[in-house]
Amino acid sequence: MFYYKPYLQLYDYTTTRTVAFKKHSPLKKYFLFVVLSSFSVGSFGQFKESQEINKLFKAWNQPNVPGGAIGIIKEGKLIYSKGYGIGDLEHTIKISPSSVFNISAESQQFITFSLLLLEEQGKLNLDDTVQKYLPDFPEYNAPLTIRQFIHHTSGIRHYGALMHLKGRSNLESLEANEIYELIKNQKALNSFPGKKFSYSNSGYFLLTMIIEKVSNQSLNRYAQEHIFGPLGMDNTFFYDNNTALIKNKVFSYRKKTNEHRFDNLNMRTNRVEAGLIYSTIEDLFLWDQNFYNNKLGKGGQNIIKNMYKEGLLNNGESSGFAYGLRSGTYKGLKEVSNGGRFAGYRSEILRFPEENFSVIILANRGDAIPWTMSYKIADVLLKEKFLAITKKKENKIDNYKRTDIKEKFSLKQITGDYEIEPGKLLKITIKNDSLQLEGWVEPLMLINTKGNTYRAANYPIFKFIFSELKNTSTQKLTVSGPSLKLTSKRKERIDFSTLNLTDYTGSFYNEEIDATHIFFIEDNQLKVKIANYDEKRKLAPFDTDIFNSENYLVHFTRTNGEINGFELKTYRITHLKFEKI
Repeated sequence: MFYYKPYLQLYDYTTTRTVAFKKHSPLKKYFLFVVLSSFSVGSFGQFKESQEINKLFKAWNQPNVPGGAIGIIKEGKLIYSKGYGIGDLEHTIKISPSSVFNISAESQQFITFSLLLLEEQGKLNLDDTVQKYLPDFPEYNAPLTIRQFIHHTSGIRHYGALMHLKGRSNLESLEANEIYELIKNQKALNSFPGKKFSYSNSGYFLLTMIIEKVSNQSLNRYAQEHIFGPLGMDNTFFYDNNTALIKNKVFSYRKKTNEHRFDNLNMRTNRVEAGLIYSTIEDLFLWDQNFYNNKLGKGGQNIIKNMYKEGLLNNGESSGFAYGLRSGTYKGLKEVSNGGRFAGYRSEILRFPEENFSVIILANRGDAIPWTMSYKIADVLLKEKFLAITKKKENKIDNYKRTDIKEKFSLKQITGDYEIEPGKLLKITIKNDSLQLEGWVEPLMLINTKGNTYRAANYPIFKFIFSELKNTSTQKLTVSGPSLKLTSKRKERIDFSTLNLTDYTGSFYNEEIDATHIFFIEDNQLKVKIANYDEKRKLAPFDTDIFNSENYLVHFTRTNGEINGFELKTYRITHLKFEKI
């Protein structure tokens, strides 16, 4: 066992020795002293909006519950940082801005920055194919490039979802060779390379392998030498040894259903690309500031400009995803963000680059929604900016003919089911004379803002627009928000009263994941389980020969009227074919 405290030592896994880091220069020590001094100023509440901010986190600021830490950055200073709740429920250790959190998908920013550094060093080209570095990787119907993996446009299947379909947990120890073989075994992609954005950690797993092969170092070692060390991020590291101890670590928890108690979510995995990166509010402040004045690599802002560039699809449109970052606008201001979730950890870094303003939220409870909370903090701190933009819009003279909405739809006309993607429905009902939406992260109450446009009470960054009235019912729902636009059509109800469920029972096998799924009838309902695992999943009829449950859509196929297999669509997986055995 050893402690992960990278500013003191770095463990050498190949020779089992300790490699000392270069000590900070006196000037750098002075700089860190000045910077860290500002933390205590914010933490002790010398901040006029602090009470308003604290109200947002009231539920976290309770005894014996997990919570999180926040950091607010303005004009190069960490003006406010504070911890809420408990980081270790067993020992009642409180969270502070120095607490070390798993920051999950924020790892992608550091992986992509490492790739840009390697490109700057002339060691790779982002348009290289994966086979240049991993010669045994299979060929598909089009080349797969580093750039496509970065922007999630490769179409490659998400290995975490594949493991789940095998009955394996993402929290257990998985060897890199096992993951690589699983990815290589896939005969098909989710989509044609470059056709659309399709999130997949498999791409980042391969990117990690490429970085390590090109640099001849582990990802953690490379990042320590080229990113974390130079920036003074002394408590940030890729956790690639699950036996190592982490000083000041915050543990992750999941809230029990309808209870005020929490379960501990233990992880025993080494998969750094999936989000096994740890950091603190204080370290992420240093990372945030490097975007304004880059000190890494050759220096200068070219590499930062590249970090903000969104990938392009084959049709020339933006993929909506840059280098581990999403860009958009919020209430008229340009914003860049990324969030993550793994086990009970949640994280969000929201930056308004033109305002030199950022919000960082790290949480250790699975019910946390930091991506929403970060915008609420922005609402408080950038209130005057938002009001000025709104006033400017209201005062703007429109010289063109206005096309006002002729009719505002009634709540009854809007209610119903909308298919936002195959098998996934957003259900709109009326509750307490307001629209209620189910099928999102959580049930939402929708508030009318103008015409047929609604906003969610707990997710104000998203708009829900209803349109196309036909036969007394709206036929279309458009959901939009930062880096998001989804269009869904009304799903009409089908009569399944004559359905014979026994047609769909039996065992079905897929060799790509080497797993058998068993369908059976229990309590007059079709259910499915993975062979050798007890967990059952209820299935409901959705369409002709189509059944679904949450994130599990099955389309059965027939030969001469008899079921011979099915095609599965689930979380980040499509076109996975099973044969009846």
